[in-house]
Amino acid sequence: MKISVVIPCRNEEAYIQECVDAIYACDLPANAEMNVFVVDGMSDDSTRSIVETLKGKYSSLSLVDNVKQLTPFAFNLGIYAGGKVDYVQIVGARHILSKNYLSRCLEIFDEKKGVWCVGGNIINEYVNETGEIVSKAMSTAFGMGLGNFRTLEKSGYTDTVTSPMYPYWVFEKIGFFDEELIRNQDDDFNFRVEQAGGKIYYEHRISLKYYVRGNFKGLWRQFFQYGYWKVYVNRKHKAVTTWRQLVPPLFVLYCLGIPFAVRLMDDELAMAYVIPFTIYLVIGLVMGVQQSKNSYGIWQIAWTYIILHLSYGFGYWKGIFHFFILRKKPSDKQKQLSR
Repeated sequence: MKISVVIPCRNEEAYIQECVDAIYACDLPANAEMNVFVVDGMSDDSTRSIVETLKGKYSSLSLVDNVKQLTPFAFNLGIYAGGKVDYVQIVGARHILSKNYLSRCLEIFDEKKGVWCVGGNIINEYVNETGEIVSKAMSTAFGMGLGNFRTLEKSGYTDTVTSPMYPYWVFEKIGFFDEELIRNQDDDFNFRVEQAGGKIYYEHRISLKYYVRGNFKGLWRQFFQYGYWKVYVNRKHKAVTTWRQLVPPLFVLYCLGIPFAVRLMDDELAMAYVIPFTIYLVIGLVMGVQQSKNSYGIWQIAWTYIILHLSYGFGYWKGIFHFFILRKKPSDKQKQLSR
C-alpha cells in the first residue's frame, strides 16, 4: 500500500517541523509505504532550510518547488510528485495530525463503502491572546454555522473536511484540483466528489491541531476571500453548493438596512427591524460569557463573531458583483493569500 502525503506551504517556519514530525509519528499498517512532499511556494523565511534539515532525518521526505506560490498548484504538484499511489493525504502546514489519523482514515475506507474522502476533528490552537479569542469563536456553531465540519461533535457524513485523505482513483475519476480557484478549491473538489456519487466522512476520533490566525486583520481578509471565492465556485457549478453560505450575505444586507429603517420607518417598525440585530448581539455576548472569564475576553469574542460573519458576507456580495453582474474573472488582489 502506497500513501502520498502532500503539504502545501509558504513561509511556515513556525509550524512546518511540528507538522512533518507529527506525520511521521502516525501509526500505519505494516504493509504501508509513505512518502511526504512539502510543496513550498518559494518561502523567503527559513521554511526551506528546515525541510532540508528534516530530509536528513526522514529519507522519504521531499521538497517540491511551487513557483506559482498558490495553494491549488501546490495540491496538484504534490499529487503529481507522488505518482500513482493508493491514497493521497493532504495536510496543511499548520495542521498537526493525531497519531491515529492516517491509520483510522484507511480503516474508514475499508469499513464504509462509498466513502471517497475522510477527514478529522479540528482542535484550534493559538500563539497569542488574539489567536485564543479567534480559536474560541471558530469552535462554535454560532461562529461557523450549523452543520459546519469544524463544530461537529460526532462522526458522520458531511460536505467537506480539512486535511482530507482520498483514494488515488478519485482523482482519476473526477480530475485534480481546479488551479483557477485560489480559495475554496477544496470545497469545489468535494462538491465534485458528491456530484459524482461519492461520500465525505468526518471521523471525530481522529484530530488535527490547527494554529489559527493571531490578528483580526488577517482573519477579516481570510473570511472575506472565503466568501468571494465561494461565489466563483457557485458560478462554476451553476449551483449553491451549501445553503448555510447564504446566511452571512443576508446578514450583511440586513445590517445595511438598519440605518434606513431607523430613519425612514415609524418608531414601532424601526424597533421591530432592529430586534433581530439586538438578539444577535446578545447571543454573541452570551457565547462570550460561556467562553471567557473576563469582560475583555467576552467583548473580544463577540467582536470576532461580527468579523467572521461580516467579512464573509461582504466578500460574498463582492463576488456576486464581480462574477454575475460585471461577468469578470477573479481580481488579482483576491488571489493574494491572507498570510
